[in-house]
Amino acid sequence: MKFEVTILGSSSATPVYNRNPTAQLLNCNEKFYLIDCGEGTQQQLIRYGFKASKIDYVFISHLHGDHYFGLIGLLSSLHLNGRVKPLKIFGPAALQEILDLQFRHSETVIRYPIEFVITEALHTKQIFENTDLIVETVVLNHRIPCTGFKFKQKKRLRKLLVEKLEAEGINIEYYPLLKRGVDLNLPNGRVLLNSEYTIDSDRPKSYAYCSDTLMDERYFDSIKGCDLLYHEATFLHEMLERANQTHHTTALQAAEVAKITNASKLLIGHFSSRYKTLQGLLDEARSVFEETELAIEGNTYTI
Repeated sequence: MKFEVTILGSSSATPVYNRNPTAQLLNCNEKFYLIDCGEGTQQQLIRYGFKASKIDYVFISHLHGDHYFGLIGLLSSLHLNGRVKPLKIFGPAALQEILDLQFRHSETVIRYPIEFVITEALHTKQIFENTDLIVETVVLNHRIPCTGFKFKQKKRLRKLLVEKLEAEGINIEYYPLLKRGVDLNLPNGRVLLNSEYTIDSDRPKSYAYCSDTLMDERYFDSIKGCDLLYHEATFLHEMLERANQTHHTTALQAAEVAKITNASKLLIGHFSSRYKTLQGLLDEARSVFEETELAIEGNTYTI
């Protein structure tokens, strides 16, 4: 099953040349989840070959503009392009008020249903579940209420050894039960042991998205053991005082979080506009946690 994230924006606060404010697109089994929606997200979707119409879920971490200023434009374009299927938005309560105000004063009546799910930066909570994923909030420590999100794959059914089943003439009507792990007693007295005709499905994986935050051990349990951890790394560690003032983390601290929480891989982003090149941030993080990559716009990372 496909489980990957594409970086649409990796800059903090303001866009700079070749870097846009935060946005990511998660693809899980060809269902698309937009994570934050900074200014320019629509253009980035077009640039990298994604159809906005395929997005059915939007997750907004907090109400600093570099994480949601692109949302009203995206919603309006979907309306103008004739969308009719529902869209679900997860975000702070005030976001709904902001969107309603925008639509009211532009006299826009969105033609498709928008379901708004309020997130709260108080306690970790499951906010979504479908056949593929479970999504939980991650309570972060920023200047205003802010949540990250943890996307966890669901365990899939067992995989059938189809060639063996066909070779032995096993009726296809038994396949669903075998996939569920059931041993079968056939009418002719034959016993089909599940272990002989199926193998276990792949281990479910997880992706944690930690947007703006101070390094704070209170969210470590929420992201423990992730296959891929995205963590903001706004500054080099020489700027620690500035990071603390603005409630952000350094590349070194992001790597320490990955190491402490036993992440398999670390993806750092949300880079300050002061950095024209990013190699120093990568080097700093890798000095603590070797399995680190930069969140480069247009790149897709398999989870």
